[in-house]
Amino acid sequence: MRAVFMHGDHDIRVQDVPDPVLASGPSASGRDAIVRVVASCVCGSDLWGYRGVRGGGERRMGHEFVGVVEQIGDAVGTVKVGDFVIAPFYVCCGECANCRNGVSTSCLRGGWWGAEVKDEGYADAGQGERVRVPLADGTLVVVPGGEPDPALVPGLLTLSDVMCTGHHAAVSGGVREGSTVAVVGDGAVGLSAIIAARRLGATRIVAMSRHESRRRLARDFGATDVVPERGDEGIARLKEMFGGIGPDVVLECVGTKESMDQALRSARPGGQVGFVGVPAGGPELPVQQMFSTNVGVRGGVAPVRGYIEELLPEVLDGRIQPGRVFDTELPLSEAAEAYAAMDERRAVKVLLRP
Repeated sequence: MRAVFMHGDHDIRVQDVPDPVLASGPSASGRDAIVRVVASCVCGSDLWGYRGVRGGGERRMGHEFVGVVEQIGDAVGTVKVGDFVIAPFYVCCGECANCRNGVSTSCLRGGWWGAEVKDEGYADAGQGERVRVPLADGTLVVVPGGEPDPALVPGLLTLSDVMCTGHHAAVSGGVREGSTVAVVGDGAVGLSAIIAARRLGATRIVAMSRHESRRRLARDFGATDVVPERGDEGIARLKEMFGGIGPDVVLECVGTKESMDQALRSARPGGQVGFVGVPAGGPELPVQQMFSTNVGVRGGVAPVRGYIEELLPEVLDGRIQPGRVFDTELPLSEAAEAYAAMDERRAVKVLLRP
């Protein structure tokens, strides 16, 4: 089979690798499955390694995929051969204390795609033709009705990460009926956060965006206003729009020093920042500033497995259409172009089909 590898800065290659197999032998738990990938994608967080900022070096790539179950281990009870499934961007058991507490990203038995998963062996990365999934019952979410209409696949794929991550930003920020919200970041996660904020009842949502195509999509998703300014100018504009004090909630969906600074200084006194941008350098939180303004910060790596089943019916019936963040689709063989297109901001998010 073919799979995508990173070999260093701006060096993406598609290579042949052995087909995955179910674990065997006396130590095998029998809780794994083999999934044929129908669609995967490139994530904005993949670009940090691609650019040499963090997490580079030679490795297999991809942590978002949907597909069809081809084989299951003897101990798999919920997932069946032939099921169409969504894989969150990590492996989890669904049974340990952290999973039960809603923080499945800290699963005591789980791990990450493209890495060893504790006692369960290697979990193949998602940008490939097939994936061995450890802890299949806890990790995979079955889409009812079998393989869906191809038009639904992009929306279902967003539930593996970006839509649920945007939702986590909104939940962490405390968005509720009547909230005023600003979203820092106009990538796939930021755009998904707009969907989430509208869904949770925000009455005014400001998208911070300079890119015309992304601004149009933000408005389609529910943004009531668009602000192109950044830094001090952007902060001043937001405060002016909201009574001189700023919005109730700011959703930080980038992960840089500048984006977090803008979020913290934009929220009204007593407001909240919900952050999900993968940190890419910057100072510690400014505690004195937060003390003075009573602005809170909550968020982190999104436990998306716990959100998929909540959002899935609304993707299936069209109430939300996060699949529109995919503005480019390429075959797996053109993965290098997919990375370049996102890196150069020629694409919001690229879907890959094996």
